[in-house]
Amino acid sequence: MSAGKYRKDHTCLNCGFHVEEHYCSRCGQANLELKENVWHFVTHSIAHYFHFDNKFFKTLVPLLTKPGQVTLDYLAGKRARYINPVNMYIFVSIVYFLIAYSPKRHEKSEVEVQTEEAIKKNDAKIDSINNVLADSGLDKAIGKTATRTIVSQLEQEQYKKMSFKTQELVLQRLDSQYRVRKSDSLAKIIDKYKAIHIVRNDSTYEAYLERQNKLPLLQRDGWFQRFVKKRSIGIGENSELINEKLEHNRPKQYFLLMPLMALFIMINFRKNHIYYMDHLIFTIHGMTAFFLISIITQTLTKYIFGPHSTISDLINVAMLGWILWYMYKALTLFYQRSRRTTTWRMIWIFVLYGISIKITEVIIVNVIYYLAM
Repeated sequence: MSAGKYRKDHTCLNCGFHVEEHYCSRCGQANLELKENVWHFVTHSIAHYFHFDNKFFKTLVPLLTKPGQVTLDYLAGKRARYINPVNMYIFVSIVYFLIAYSPKRHEKSEVEVQTEEAIKKNDAKIDSINNVLADSGLDKAIGKTATRTIVSQLEQEQYKKMSFKTQELVLQRLDSQYRVRKSDSLAKIIDKYKAIHIVRNDSTYEAYLERQNKLPLLQRDGWFQRFVKKRSIGIGENSELINEKLEHNRPKQYFLLMPLMALFIMINFRKNHIYYMDHLIFTIHGMTAFFLISIITQTLTKYIFGPHSTISDLINVAMLGWILWYMYKALTLFYQRSRRTTTWRMIWIFVLYGISIKITEVIIVNVIYYLAM
């Protein structure tokens, strides 16, 4: 398949250097005629695509099946067959985060399920009460009043047992109903529910202050404790928004922590006397392999089996096992240390990286919280 017609002029159009044959020895550009027909344009583009495709799979297979081998080959100078580590990482990580954090079909949240179960239980109790009152032969008006009173008490007791998020959801639904109906009885119910909602376990800063004001002066929290409490309650109340933004910042977090991961590996294998850049390339290849496998597992658990299924749980366990196997094999091949040394060094690397993840998460959460506030 022809790549196009080569120029007779031996001056490179890109850098002006003399071209001996078909490619410039300085910049690598092909010395092709500028004017090409549609066929040449299409075939040239396809050739470039399959060239990338061929290198991609030549990198992909050993990267997943022979942990550490691609890094050894790359550092030994065998680079023409593989994609550049950074290019490969960027491409794979973009695909991963598109799959991992793309919108998915709506599934009932724990809050919605809890609310629906509470409503069903109340409905069953109401039916039971109505049957008992009907069998007792009471006047219908008295029976309705009694039913309404009992139901109101049941609903309030049930509401007290709900989680803070569920209570909040119920209040939102009642408020939307009130905007339509403008019922005085509904307004009273909302007021009662709001009172229960505010005093529930210091779920709001107002409830916390109300409880503090009831304590003796010497038993009240100081200004710093109140500041910490306000922050923790605020983060809890905005947990959904904060978690969503935290997930959107995952790519930046992983990318920024990659040099730190390489540093942890260098510290643990410092006796190998390897340059930091070599450790970094090893880390980039490892993270790329992690994202490649995660693309498969995320697709299965998110779109096929569902995130809460037994099969998805088994897939996640298998994923954890694969990470441990891959890390151990890669470290063993690349650093050529004993099994015992490699195992302990691997544990320390995971511990240090896990601590770094948690510290950066705390920093990101606080930044998101204070920017949102």
